[in-house]
Amino acid sequence: MSNVSYKYISNILFSDLFNWSVQYAKKSKLMFNKQYDSVKIGAFLTRIKKPINIDDNQNYKRVSIKLYNGGIVLRDIERGSNVGTKKQFIINAGQFLLSKIDARNGAIGIVPASCDNAVITGNFWSFEINTELIVPKFLTLLTTTKYFTKLFDDASNGTTNRHYLQEDLFLNMEVPLPPIERQYEIVDDYNAKIQVAEKNEREALNLEKEIEETLFEKLGISSVLQQKASISNSLLSFVNYSFISRWGVEFLKNEKVNKKLLKSASLPMRKLGNLVEIDPKNNFSDLDKNLEMSFIPMECVSDEYGEIISLKVGCNEKSKGYTRFQDGDLIWAKITPCMQNGKSAILKEMKNGYGYGSTEFYVIRNTNSEIHLDYIYHILRTDTVLKNAMTFFTGSSGQQRVPKSFLENLEIPLPDFATQVQISNDIYAIKKRIKELHTNAEKCRGEAIRGFEKELLG
Repeated sequence: MSNVSYKYISNILFSDLFNWSVQYAKKSKLMFNKQYDSVKIGAFLTRIKKPINIDDNQNYKRVSIKLYNGGIVLRDIERGSNVGTKKQFIINAGQFLLSKIDARNGAIGIVPASCDNAVITGNFWSFEINTELIVPKFLTLLTTTKYFTKLFDDASNGTTNRHYLQEDLFLNMEVPLPPIERQYEIVDDYNAKIQVAEKNEREALNLEKEIEETLFEKLGISSVLQQKASISNSLLSFVNYSFISRWGVEFLKNEKVNKKLLKSASLPMRKLGNLVEIDPKNNFSDLDKNLEMSFIPMECVSDEYGEIISLKVGCNEKSKGYTRFQDGDLIWAKITPCMQNGKSAILKEMKNGYGYGSTEFYVIRNTNSEIHLDYIYHILRTDTVLKNAMTFFTGSSGQQRVPKSFLENLEIPLPDFATQVQISNDIYAIKKRIKELHTNAEKCRGEAIRGFEKELLG
């Protein structure tokens, strides 16, 4: 008799049925690597409950489990009298900890040494790990896979906002488990790739610091940090009335320092507003209303690399009410947090040479033959400028902006044109290397994750 298959009927052994739920009974359809046995989670994880009554006169460590596999961190050390839930549980370093509500969102991890003897409420579960069956690092990697996320979801019941993990379902679910020796090999292979990624990221970070150091060294700019600190820490400060452009204690304390922010020992200083046009008028009325042009909202500007990520297509008719610009302009975000994150870029190859975008951009245009705009761009992306621009913020806490006067009055060193070009080219070369390092790091991390998942899931 030939085998008969049914599209809408699935069979499951009664011995495997731990919950009257179609979602759970169907389980995951992901395929395991057939060379490894599937083992129930309860074979290597044992729930631990070490109850404690919170004493008002004692201090207690409390932990946070970050979502999306962010790990476990020490939240605080709190006096017992300030802890509302008096019946809690003690956890120890090396245990596996999860949130029964947010495990499916990656709220899981291994308890670090800094959180040893911390306390948790009943919404968190701790487990001892049988290290003869599973390597803790292997377990950590396993819990970050998409399969494990699906597993947590399948083992949870309840409404959308209160989707609780069910302990019996969780512990009776199965995962592929290689022999312990193979687990160590898999972890070592993963770690090797991650170490290469971290090496690339460290080199990129060092190069990031080198950009500003190199720039300031070539321009003869000395650090103003000591001068700023002396003014900030002094009990009595005097500010020349001629320096005052706005009232505010913190602003006034830093105003004198900001005036000398980029002071060079060897080059003439010029106000930026006298070198370039800041927020020039851009009237597109002489252009066809249907002319296609680029649309650049804030999210299309990379804060990491200071470049345009993508150019969306718009048209002249839709540009009304937006900030308008043209090829060759420099756009610089004026609103927090985009400004201090470095969202700025020089515009190139826009559709028909024109574009429009967020009203939170300042437009800087160069019509001066003595100025290389890329040089200005690099100065305006330095941490020194961005951090000090924050002292000029106006507006409410959620909508603070740098006033146009900050850019207009910012004094910068001005070397000759050829030197500006050389400095810009040197910085671009460093930035190119930084981008390569980040790309390599991302590739290595991706290979590590894909290699681990392929080993287990095929």
